[in-house]
Amino acid sequence: MTETDLRPRITVLHALGKPDGTTRYVDHMIDSAPEELKVETFSWTEALFGRYDVFHIHWPENLLRGRRRGAGALKKLMFLMLVARLRITGRPIVRTVHNLDPHEDGGAAEGALLSLCDSVTNGFVRLNTTTQLPEGRSSTTIPHGHYKDRPEYQCSVPQDPTRLLYFGLIRPYKGVDDLLQAFAELESDDLSLRVVGKPQDAGLAAQIHQATESDNNISCRLEFLPDTDLGEEIAQAMLVVLPYREMHNSGSTILALSMARPVLVPSTPVNRALKDEVGPGWVYLYDSPALDSETLRRILHEVDTDRLTRSGEPNLSDRDWGTVGERHYALYRELLTAGGSKSRARV
Repeated sequence: MTETDLRPRITVLHALGKPDGTTRYVDHMIDSAPEELKVETFSWTEALFGRYDVFHIHWPENLLRGRRRGAGALKKLMFLMLVARLRITGRPIVRTVHNLDPHEDGGAAEGALLSLCDSVTNGFVRLNTTTQLPEGRSSTTIPHGHYKDRPEYQCSVPQDPTRLLYFGLIRPYKGVDDLLQAFAELESDDLSLRVVGKPQDAGLAAQIHQATESDNNISCRLEFLPDTDLGEEIAQAMLVVLPYREMHNSGSTILALSMARPVLVPSTPVNRALKDEVGPGWVYLYDSPALDSETLRRILHEVDTDRLTRSGEPNLSDRDWGTVGERHYALYRELLTAGGSKSRARV
């Protein structure tokens, strides 16, 4: 009998929606899970009445917010019911700290519930070693996995040595307006800027469209892109620019690096550590609160200088999803063992 045969089966309910055909974090959680780990996706029915061993939270604010009037209040009530059930039944609660705080303020009631959530969490998962957690709280570091093995991102489209790219959801804190202004001030006919992704609102979309009308070197595709289309956009880029005004962890950064494309990101403890991890010539940093034209000009010169000496691909060896899945399984097993018998949690 092997060690694997002796490992208990564990069911984890992730606070993530079902896969929708595009690559999301939930796909990684499902695909990386070892044989003994059963992954369930979130519904309030499953959370409140289902049979599972561990509840794993990712973006807790998403459990509390509703698009329609009254929906937010109902979700907050259901969240309190869920916390009560988890505490009574002894199910461990795990939270992956994707962001230090929500990007948009949800008000005092939401803040109080998020504090409650953290206070009852049994184990925190940090995606990097720089994330600060409350003193004395149990935590483990499991890096965000890479995308190198995803077939959607295996592209043969040639790189355009003049193209800068922003991709991802377009929200105010992501600084796309700063990038548009910085690029326009370069006044360079030798470069192009491509912006792809779905804007949060019509105002952001109008601002980007106006920039494309004013500068023929700026183009956009303002919608949610299928993975294969997104892969082709990244493959064509000489440099991916993510001019966020605030950034902690970024799956977009890891995706660009997985496709061997250099990235320009704000200088944060996380990104400085990532720069050291992946090796020289892949992660470029800027210090100012907002990206400006002089910084962009300097970085472009550095990217060009590093082009001949840059390694074939960045070092992402610690971000294999099989390893990520095993580390999650080990954490769940540890918490279940510490909390008593598994059968207690399945009530």
